[in-house]
Amino acid sequence: MPATKTPAADQFAWETQPAAARWVQRAIDSLVARQPVLDRLRRVLRDQTGTRLVDWVDHLALGGEETSALCRELVGVGYVADDDGEPTVWRHPLGMFPPVLVDGGSDGVGLRVESVEAGLAALPAALGLAADDVGPAVGERGGPLRQARLGAANGVGLSIIERHGHPGFTTPRVDKAQINAAARNLDAFRRRQRRWATADEGFDHASELFAAASDEVGIDWACDLFFQAEREYWQSRNRAGRVQYERQNRLGLGWANHDHHTYRSSRAAFPRLIAALEQMGFKCRERFYAGREAGWGAQVIEQPQCRVTIFADVDLTPDEVAGDFAHQAFGEREEGLGTVGLWCELHGEAFLEAGMHHLECQFDFDAARAQLAAVGIETMAPFTDFPYLRQAFTRGETWPVDPRRIERLLAAGAITSEQAIRFGREGALGSHLEILERNDGYKGFNQTGISEIITRTDPRRVFGA
Repeated sequence: MPATKTPAADQFAWETQPAAARWVQRAIDSLVARQPVLDRLRRVLRDQTGTRLVDWVDHLALGGEETSALCRELVGVGYVADDDGEPTVWRHPLGMFPPVLVDGGSDGVGLRVESVEAGLAALPAALGLAADDVGPAVGERGGPLRQARLGAANGVGLSIIERHGHPGFTTPRVDKAQINAAARNLDAFRRRQRRWATADEGFDHASELFAAASDEVGIDWACDLFFQAEREYWQSRNRAGRVQYERQNRLGLGWANHDHHTYRSSRAAFPRLIAALEQMGFKCRERFYAGREAGWGAQVIEQPQCRVTIFADVDLTPDEVAGDFAHQAFGEREEGLGTVGLWCELHGEAFLEAGMHHLECQFDFDAARAQLAAVGIETMAPFTDFPYLRQAFTRGETWPVDPRRIERLLAAGAITSEQAIRFGREGALGSHLEILERNDGYKGFNQTGISEIITRTDPRRVFGA
């Protein structure tokens, strides 16, 4: 079931979808068995990026005679047909699975990339493709949808897909003015001022920038551009992110395997954060509250057209979870600053000067951790280790703290003199890269595990990296 009612609030009770997961794996395996390039791709992804083929699949195309039996099983494993276009697109509403194109007359795999140009520059050589195996890019450069063929064998094709807020499979018509506007607004997002005298001024500025972008290219395209800039800013402040991005971009993939982006917010700014995301087309999903002693909560919020999910953290009191805490103003919290609030006081709002607390991408959990360790990037102990969900942070990036922030916290009694000295000397934990592996199509999160890692990364408990 996608959602169930609880006495406290509407909650999404995501469940594993093992039948659909087995079907997707059988479909991929059947295509790999017929297409040697897909088999090479699967090995290259694992060995060079610590990821799995399924983590990058944009869609599966099943239109050949050899896959007709698989198509007949779609309804039985929970896929639902969208008959609005040709070919028919099947999507799974209850799990994280690739859409399936049926009746298109061919079989194949579409691989998700951030840039078709980068993919065309790197993947053919990595996969041993001849020049005549590779097709030209289709769609306007800089447009909302581009794709290119990377060869076919035994009736199975491989293509790469670049999306910017366009979930369909037909290249939309865009003019040169829109292409130029997209590039101009991406540059504006990259250069947006993040330091302000007040958070309200920063949110007002971001809202104005986004409104201008959405007027020119639409909400979904503008949203995709905004989060491209957000990932770049986070990466500039996180060494683990830079290392892994470089590993993935050797194959021209970029961050197309992202799972969710995590923002930390002060209580005062939380309604502004949610409002900013809703302006970008996000819809609230499940809420998290880890119990009376944990002192924090989170709103999961998703932009379905852009495939962007946000985990928005905030300090909470026990009675606040009963309401719609994503859209209410918070009063003073008797308990003082929790882990999330202290992080914001040390570094600033994640939406503004601090940048994201972490980016989380989908990986082969064991392979990614081992490969990162081999290049000097350690990961913390897993905070989730279920068969269907595995999660771990890389060791935190330590950021210097503005002495004025330390002075304000000390004067308010939020930190001790010893903590003030150590923050000034050593800095405080800033951001992480999160290694995640999802199985059985599980779309949710581990509330207990997240609460544990929130506690383990409290700046008052952990100093340095």
